[in-house]
Amino acid sequence: MTTLDTAPAGAAGEHAPVDGEPCVLIKLGEVVLKGKNRELFERRLADNVRAAVRPIARVDVIRRHGVFIVRTKDADVATVDRLAARISDVMGIVWAHRAWRVGKDVPSVERAALELMDGRTGSFAVRSRRRDKRFPMTSTELDRHIGGQLADAYGQPVRLKNPDHTLSIEVDRDEVFVYSGGLPGAGGLPVGMSGRALVLMSGGIDSPVAAYRMMRRGLRVDYLHFSGMPFTGPESIYKAYALVRELDKFQGGSRLFVVPFGKAQQQIKSSGADRLAVIAQRRLMLRTGELLARRLGGGALITGDALGQVSSQTLANITALDDAVELPILRPLVGMDKIEIIEQARRVRTLEISELPDEDCCTLLAPRRAETRAKIDDLRQIEKRLDVGELAEQLAASVQEHRPVYGDAGAA
Repeated sequence: MTTLDTAPAGAAGEHAPVDGEPCVLIKLGEVVLKGKNRELFERRLADNVRAAVRPIARVDVIRRHGVFIVRTKDADVATVDRLAARISDVMGIVWAHRAWRVGKDVPSVERAALELMDGRTGSFAVRSRRRDKRFPMTSTELDRHIGGQLADAYGQPVRLKNPDHTLSIEVDRDEVFVYSGGLPGAGGLPVGMSGRALVLMSGGIDSPVAAYRMMRRGLRVDYLHFSGMPFTGPESIYKAYALVRELDKFQGGSRLFVVPFGKAQQQIKSSGADRLAVIAQRRLMLRTGELLARRLGGGALITGDALGQVSSQTLANITALDDAVELPILRPLVGMDKIEIIEQARRVRTLEISELPDEDCCTLLAPRRAETRAKIDDLRQIEKRLDVGELAEQLAASVQEHRPVYGDAGAA
């Protein structure tokens, strides 16, 4: 059974080298700035951590001032390494350190420090933080003492500015944590603290990055993909599934909804939309997304629009899209250029999937030239001829649900 309280006292694991217990020390980001609501944010974050690592091990999540400690019974170094790697993807975390939990005495800290730095070359620095002021040494005294021990043992030079290695020591209430290095996290807020929204997920580069940025702000997201079927193959669905599976590492429990959109596109083309066809299609997608989002309890739609990135993403056209629905449309990429978006996609590890070839429904039956200054009244006339409300209802009723799971290589 997991806990979210105070760390239990007890002996360190007998099997561990350095006479301590391997664990993960988590550093929180802006969660610590939430004042009276901080308790709610920390509890949600702890729940998200437990859910993320459940396939690896059952853990205790111990909450301290500004840090979490993740422990698991009979932990070994390999398991804790896997836990740290998985935890680093959880939104709300800025660092995940694989640390040693040792006794609250100077000899235990000395042994851990010597073991961790054994075999390393180059300069080093020791950084101590004494959260428990009852410890007999101040942070500065501990830095100097452990630094001297390491220099005497290994002959490594001390360099306080830009060292090759940093040994960190954190003196807590019941124990001391010793570690070197760590995995940077995504930061942001715990997923679920800001509500739920629906991402219009294409197979391209932009929408996965938009989803990531909104999860980082605490939104739990579902995904809606429009395929060109029956006029295209299933390739775009496979891509959307793979993208959602990769993004699932940031929240868990992701749901992908797929709508066959080809016949609706054909109706739009037959309606005489001509240069307005692209905007009319997108308005219909948004209407369908709004119906599904309300059914799922979502409070917003998310798109990968970036102002001026393509000819249809003008301010006039974005205004025309907003007119189609009552739910707010969140556009986290609106002020980013393509190079910035690509770089973030690379960091999130969705870029390679997005670059796989497929037949995108947005290009199916598209006009040679798209309108850059769409007039809302003209679009409403087209939609009146199509009975777009009924069409959106039919599309929302046709959705197929998939549940891509991070780490699961199965097909859609």
